Amino acid sequence: MLEKDLDSYRRAADFLNFNNADVLCVQHEFGIYGGAAGSYVLALLKEVRMPVVTTLHSILSEPNTAQRHVMDELVARSDRLVSMAERGAEILRETYGVPASKVDVIPHGIPDVEFIGSEFYKSQFGLADRQVLLTFGLIGPGKGIEHVIEALPEIVRRHPNVVYLVLGATHPHLIAHEGERYRLSLERLTEDRGVKDHVIFYNRFVSLDDLKEFIGTTDIYLTPYLNEAQVTSGTLAYVFGAGKAVVSTPYWHAQELLADGRGVLVPFRSPSAIAAAVCDLLDDPARLEKIRRESYQIGRQMIWSAVGKRYLDSFSHACADRKATPRAAFAGWTLGNRPYDLPPLRLDHVLRMSDGTGIFQHAIFNVPDFREGYCTDDNARALILCCLLDELGGQPLAETLGGPATTYLAFLASAFDSSSGRFRNFMSHGRQWLEDAGSEDSHARAIWATGIGAARARNSGHRRLSSQLFDRGLAEVANFSSPRAWSATLLGIHEYLRHAPGNPAALAMREVLVSKLVGLWKECATENWPWFESSVTYDNARLCQALIVSGMWMPHSESLQIGLKSLRWLVSIQKTQSGCFRPIGSNGFYQRDGARADFDQQPLEAQAMVSACHEAFLATHNTEWSREAKRAFEWFLGRNDLGLPLYDFSTGGCSDGLHSDRVNENQGAESTLAFHLALAEMNCVEHLTTPPPLTNP
Repeated sequence: MLEKDLDSYRRAADFLNFNNADVLCVQHEFGIYGGAAGSYVLALLKEVRMPVVTTLHSILSEPNTAQRHVMDELVARSDRLVSMAERGAEILRETYGVPASKVDVIPHGIPDVEFIGSEFYKSQFGLADRQVLLTFGLIGPGKGIEHVIEALPEIVRRHPNVVYLVLGATHPHLIAHEGERYRLSLERLTEDRGVKDHVIFYNRFVSLDDLKEFIGTTDIYLTPYLNEAQVTSGTLAYVFGAGKAVVSTPYWHAQELLADGRGVLVPFRSPSAIAAAVCDLLDDPARLEKIRRESYQIGRQMIWSAVGKRYLDSFSHACADRKATPRAAFAGWTLGNRPYDLPPLRLDHVLRMSDGTGIFQHAIFNVPDFREGYCTDDNARALILCCLLDELGGQPLAETLGGPATTYLAFLASAFDSSSGRFRNFMSHGRQWLEDAGSEDSHARAIWATGIGAARARNSGHRRLSSQLFDRGLAEVANFSSPRAWSATLLGIHEYLRHAPGNPAALAMREVLVSKLVGLWKECATENWPWFESSVTYDNARLCQALIVSGMWMPHSESLQIGLKSLRWLVSIQKTQSGCFRPIGSNGFYQRDGARADFDQQPLEAQAMVSACHEAFLATHNTEWSREAKRAFEWFLGRNDLGLPLYDFSTGGCSDGLHSDRVNENQGAESTLAFHLALAEMNCVEHLTTPPPLTNP
């Protein structure tokens, strides 16, 4: 299965259903599946018909919003949950409200090895007559290895024959962001502390057979991890079950496994405590041997054959529970009403429209129009798209978009005029700014994009620059009069608060702008015209979306209800008798007591409606909003007044609009980005059904 391909999860569900699998065992860790916090796995769980037993390798007591979404869905869609430690079961009960009767505690499985003295293996490694300390696993700053190296001078002073083996490759995510900087810092530290001859780095992955031999050489295993909130450690389980003495910091799994003298716990970040614990064990061979034998004996309960029997019991329990109380379909999802296939991601035209300066505004057919140059509006949209796709698509897509994302952000940085506090909008192909300040809407769209960049960009430099631009440009919005600028800013604030939840300027501006939008509504809205202005013009659903999002997260019930009511009306006036989406046309818009313009229909409107309906769904859990989002998205694909698609599957571009008799064949940046942003949002949320809690992010 391709973990970054959402549809592959549905195909896997079809395969399991067709072959009448008895039970599905899911091994869950946030980093191994596609989507935000690994949410793509929910598309599989939503459609399988057999009982589901989910083993949770990470159980977070303080999850972020995306992680909480996924965990709530996993809990709802699993017949049994497996925790590898009692502490994990406790968190499931206290944080996620899981009944104890639904949870099985089954330890991490380990290979069955003989209880043999370390001397047997040491000669194979040329370590005869050495006392061996070991740490293994993927290497990264959270491992705390530097604290062991800091402890080594004292250990070596008392036990000169000690050697410390650091076994394992650097974590791939760390390699991607900073290369081998951490490992090199450890190597330099061994030189600075004068223990270089007592430390051996094995920078590689090893097979299970090789790992057994490394463990076999070990006298004391060290896990100096820095984070208490680690409910499972496979490396700790392997070594403990092999009958090795362990010195560890008191993260949750270690507290549980090493209790009652089965190992030695030391404070976090304390080289002196590590040195004392190691030396005490080496000074007392009888105690060391006693710990080894007790660990090995308890480890017999953790070998694969014993763990396998407990899993079989859990599977049988899940099957019995399913027969006794069949699980109801979730949120109307059945085999006859499954998510439809979304178009595959194709970014050819987005990349074609971009150069080293930014993304061009316009195109002649599918060819960039150099004469029209660039604008902040479109580069902000392009940056938002990169952030969303980076979050959804994993490392390969991140590599594809890394360069363009840098370019789009650099454009916004250049657009900002520090002397006025405003973003400029239009730039010529010759890189000349064509104005001193852009429109209020373009400024606010830059605020929105930098808010998303501050919260979601994986590149730390991108996050810092985005945060800086957001902070510098936010204050100017207080002077704006455009409701759409207020709305875009509110959406940016919502994103930024994920990065800095207590930021006083952002919180204060949110209060001001929500008050302004609510005030507009109260001045203008009537029962027959529940809208913010006397006309319905462009980017309309953003006003509703901004109040829904802000109302949920402040929380502010009045603005939430106004957002939902105005969006419901907007849906009603943008739908044909045949049931397709018909946005307000830009050729005249819709004036109160006047005739509405049906054409020219703009992609921007369809994308705004997709976004707003998704937020309404998350706020209410009402599947009506999911259907409306789908209706608006299908406008791009040909479910519209003319029955003609605006999205071009061959180029990855989107036409600039729908006229009364034809499609506008030019594929400009705004239109193309509108489609791809809508597609990203459809991929992101169509498989989530649980709304977030009404608390601050």
